Amino acid sequence: KSPSPRQNMPVRYFIMKSSNLQNIGISQQKGIWSTTPSNERKLNGAFWESSVVYLIFSVQGSGCFQGFARMGSAIGCEKSQDWGSAGFGGVFKVDWIRKESVPFQFAHHLLNPWNGSKKVQ
Repeated sequence: KSPSPRQNMPVRYFIMKSSNLQNIGISQQKGIWSTTPSNERKLNGAFWESSVVYLIFSVQGSGCFQGFARMGSAIGCEKSQDWGSAGFGGVFKVDWIRKESVPFQFAHHLLNPWNGSKKVQ
């Protein structure tokens, strides 16, 4: 395998909050995700400037992470009807690595230094 052209660049991580579990299920089945337009520029920048971008998914109020995926493409202009008209932007590819719920309590040792060293959840 030839090395990635971005191999010496940083790895980036983002927590993706979903309003419902149905959207996570659609993503896991179809290998796609869509976010609000306000997040698109940040994610696209990370995709092009990083060796890999990991997305950690959590449904609002669930108290768990529902799994994580690698961002597989930049965010395009094409929208998906899968999420209805919920104000989402373009669709992008995600490659799911883990599809299981992990309670936040198992990740309390993880702290975010860019958010006042608060717990990651």
